[in-house]
Amino acid sequence: MLDLRLIREHPEKVKAGTAAQNVDVDIDRLLLLDEERRQYIQKGDELKAERNKASAAIGKAKKAGEDASEAIAAMKQVNDDIKVTDDTLKDILEKMRDIQIKIPNLPHPTVPVGGEENNIQVRTWGEIPTYNFEVENHADLGPRLGILDFDRGARLSGSNFVTFRGAGAALERALISFMIDMHVEKHGYTEVSVPFLVRREMMFGTGQLPKMEDDMYHVTEDDLFLIPTAEVPVTNLHREEMLTMESLPTKYVAYTPCFRREAGSYGADTRGLMRIHQFDKVEMVNLVDPETSYEVLEMLVNEAEDVLKALELPYRVLTLATGDLSFAAAKCYDLEVWAPAQDRWLEVSSCSNFEDFQARRMNMRFRREKGAKPEFIHTLNGSGLALPRTVIAILENYQTDEGTVIVPEVLRKYMGTNIIK
Repeated sequence: MLDLRLIREHPEKVKAGTAAQNVDVDIDRLLLLDEERRQYIQKGDELKAERNKASAAIGKAKKAGEDASEAIAAMKQVNDDIKVTDDTLKDILEKMRDIQIKIPNLPHPTVPVGGEENNIQVRTWGEIPTYNFEVENHADLGPRLGILDFDRGARLSGSNFVTFRGAGAALERALISFMIDMHVEKHGYTEVSVPFLVRREMMFGTGQLPKMEDDMYHVTEDDLFLIPTAEVPVTNLHREEMLTMESLPTKYVAYTPCFRREAGSYGADTRGLMRIHQFDKVEMVNLVDPETSYEVLEMLVNEAEDVLKALELPYRVLTLATGDLSFAAAKCYDLEVWAPAQDRWLEVSSCSNFEDFQARRMNMRFRREKGAKPEFIHTLNGSGLALPRTVIAILENYQTDEGTVIVPEVLRKYMGTNIIK
């Protein structure tokens, strides 16, 4: 959530930021309501001062044995006016909140303006492999090898669910263990295991609600949501808390399944593992002081890149343009891995700096020293990595002309084999 003072003092900057993200929010209406809010606060303060004065006069009259009925009647009218004022103020605040929670984060000045076509390629790593045979699509290769079962996944849960079998299940488990171990041992993260169901306010805190509610799986009876990413429970671990400067940066890594309805998705991207409703992901979350957050963002991208380098998968890094940013992000890098059978790049990680946008929604703050003024923390997260498209990249990049798949070297100790056949 944006600071109301920022909106009040720099309305044109906020309007430009929302327009760059193709979000239609009535900033002028919010500012008019804010002016009304301040007027009613002042009016309420004046009425309460008048009530206090009348109350003292009534007490004085009664003590002197004088008739206080006129003063009592006047105070009753003041009380009625206070109630009307308070009710009106509450209504104004609700209307303001309805607008304010729909305002996205402002893009960082270094973010290119425009849609997906304006994303900037920052760097690439690895060489695009060439083959002397026709590379088989993972959606065909996986079932033929008996490691992916789309039919039984659909039978269990409907379309866009999958069952991993044998070496496929082992590959998933190996990737999760390898990624967690790397982030803990090399990158200094603390592993956490968190609930997969969260309360509505947790989803609001990280910015999924209210905008993305249609894409979420919702348990209506308990008003709980299946998490779309570990970002939600992990970032909310310290909501409503006051941290110390010494505790920052705080770095958490977690494996969770992720659940997304993907409402409206269609076409080629629904084949195989491209866009499934339940998938595994390893997520990195950083809580930092404001001065270091953009330095940490670059570090976060490098940590996600380390996984792809270890797996020896060709990839590229993109800076996302304003129209491609998520609702809460101020700046985001995407990591895309090469999928040879599809002859295209596939996103396997997004690394974002949310600045204080999420922290304001969670009321998560820190003090630089004892007695110092509280400040909002900057939050960041990045996939390290999302598994479905990482699996796609392994199956398609590591397949052989014999129809088998070589296991990446770093995964062999976890899987106990060096080939899937």
